[in-house]
Amino acid sequence: MNLKSAAAIAAIALLTAVLTLHRLGAGDVCTGNEAVEGVFVQQMVEHGHLLFPVENGVAPMYKPPLFHWTAVAIDRLAAVRKVTAANLRLPSALYAVAGAVLTMLFAFEFLGIDAAVLAGLALAASYQYVSQGRYGRVDMTLCFFESLALFAFLWWMPRDAASSGPAARFESSLPALYLMAVAIGLGGLAKGPVGAILPGVSILIFMVAERRGRQILTMLDPGAIILGAAIASSWYLACYFGGRFALLNRQLDSENVGRFFGSLGAMAPWYYLKPVLLNSAPLSLMVPVAAVYALLTPLLTRRRFDPAYTPGQGRDALRSAGEGDRSPTRCDSGRALGAVRLFAIFYFATVVFFSIAAYKRRSYLLPVWPAAAVMLAWWIITLPPLAWRRAATRAFAALCAGLAVFNFVYIPRMEVRSCRDDSFRPAAEEIARVVAPADPLYVYGFQEEIAPLLFYLDRDAPVLHGRLGDAPPGFIIVPADVWKTRQRDALDLEPVLTSDHGNRRLVLLKRGKSYALFSASSCRAFSAESPTHRRFSSANASSTNAFISATSGISRGSAIIPKYRFR
Repeated sequence: MNLKSAAAIAAIALLTAVLTLHRLGAGDVCTGNEAVEGVFVQQMVEHGHLLFPVENGVAPMYKPPLFHWTAVAIDRLAAVRKVTAANLRLPSALYAVAGAVLTMLFAFEFLGIDAAVLAGLALAASYQYVSQGRYGRVDMTLCFFESLALFAFLWWMPRDAASSGPAARFESSLPALYLMAVAIGLGGLAKGPVGAILPGVSILIFMVAERRGRQILTMLDPGAIILGAAIASSWYLACYFGGRFALLNRQLDSENVGRFFGSLGAMAPWYYLKPVLLNSAPLSLMVPVAAVYALLTPLLTRRRFDPAYTPGQGRDALRSAGEGDRSPTRCDSGRALGAVRLFAIFYFATVVFFSIAAYKRRSYLLPVWPAAAVMLAWWIITLPPLAWRRAATRAFAALCAGLAVFNFVYIPRMEVRSCRDDSFRPAAEEIARVVAPADPLYVYGFQEEIAPLLFYLDRDAPVLHGRLGDAPPGFIIVPADVWKTRQRDALDLEPVLTSDHGNRRLVLLKRGKSYALFSASSCRAFSAESPTHRRFSSANASSTNAFISATSGISRGSAIIPKYRFR
């Protein structure tokens, strides 16, 4: 790789970093899926529960911990001890950048610098890839390791399709085989068995279709199998020997088998029709066309231009491609065509697998994007006649650049706007001013996932059931509409704070008339106008009792404290 090629790849990697890191924490964590992972990351980073964190004191993890461990490693290196929206999402952003670099390096080796640049630009232009790279979930982690497994397989693959036994071992790359095993194992630690199933099934289909069946035995190296299995099963074995059977049941039953067969709900088989075609339009419209083109390309075209081409013999071509050689040898070589055919198989296998599964989510399609980007770059370069390739390449690059600008401007604004009226952060901040960390805190009457509230409370708040009037001593967070209908059944509960922000209208209750009642607007006005309230923080008063005592002279346990309402 010459300096010009390296600079081009570095520039696109920097572009991807800008797209994923720009205003990364501007939008609040307001969706249940992201907040749940945030709560588990809080348990690991802030409380040291690295193996078996639980949500709200009872709920085990929904996904394996590789994403969460990555977040812990980053925070430890940066000496960060508090989880925020930004550092919750940072692992996804870094995996997205690393995935773009990995994709470009692979495309450079197999297809040349033009394809590497186009593949990198395609990822930067993909709305789904960039938006998921800014989301605190496990999907980008899975995407990276599934892509690495596919790339490592192609780096391992023997050059001669007919070779087997010792000849195939000699022609293949043993380090690449072990890299593939590690990637598959880490894919299992990212999101469970699907991290191994989809790359593995795609590779097997490819080897049978390419008449490489005898090389399957060569690929089954005992050391690589043991290494991959050890990595993939390590955390599950820790759960088993640690007696965490409820966690194992959630991971292997409801989150995998049950999700596939409908225990979590079911969507129509054609659910993915719109996401497949429109998740990153217009690129997502091109991907299935490029995949079909790759599968239907006649096998004989692999040797149409240079039947003797091999990677070892192609170093001069690789150098000339870096210097601008636009001959068809690189993209039309047998190895390049084999790679894009594998990516096409992986694309369709992923879509079909998740279409069959009862429960569906759009983000399940994310792992196809690195492979699809290489496939798109190959299609753009090989489809036009030789005389038109430069124009096609430039037009596609210009399209991707325009889409990348759109992603830079639109995605952060969309993230902020979508959470503007649904965030629990303002309410949680007000509750934290009233409820000391040691005070009991509960929630009651919520008909939605409370993880976004727990994330910003940064503490457990057990869910109460039954009659509100039977609540134990302590504070209870209740939706305002629930309190309106249940307050006659809970005469011993006194509102001590009301919070009204967007769609989040909450009431904080406490048994007995002990605390001042602040409205949300009054809290803001009092905070802005009163030096006394500005001094009221964890450094000066560890609880509302201390604040009341300092301002009224009445200590905890005395007669009823007068109720103050600031207007």
